[in-house]
Amino acid sequence: MASNSDTIYHVLSYIKSHPDKVFTKPDAYDNVVEMYLDDTVKLGNPEIYFPKQKLEVNRMSSDFLSMYSDLLDYFHDMTQVKDANYHELWITTSHLADQHKYLVDLSFE
Repeated sequence: MASNSDTIYHVLSYIKSHPDKVFTKPDAYDNVVEMYLDDTVKLGNPEIYFPKQKLEVNRMSSDFLSMYSDLLDYFHDMTQVKDANYHELWITTSHLADQHKYLVDLSFE
């Protein structure tokens, strides 16, 4: 599991600022947002957070949740869960090289 990083914050900020560059897939789970970016988007530390054809799962720290609560609430509002009481955030990322996409999956617990 990779350590928490500004990389995740920057990726989420990019997604929020450029919704036209993101494909959001309706998820089978109420508390999840699944998004895809073209792999031409420049990301920091892709070798850590976006391993090719492998999943990287990262449980974000409570400091991360507190520091970026407004940004995270934006994504939580995309879920089917209507209360804003989440205590954990798991982020799964990957580089789907064969599809030329980066996966960003947010699971609010």
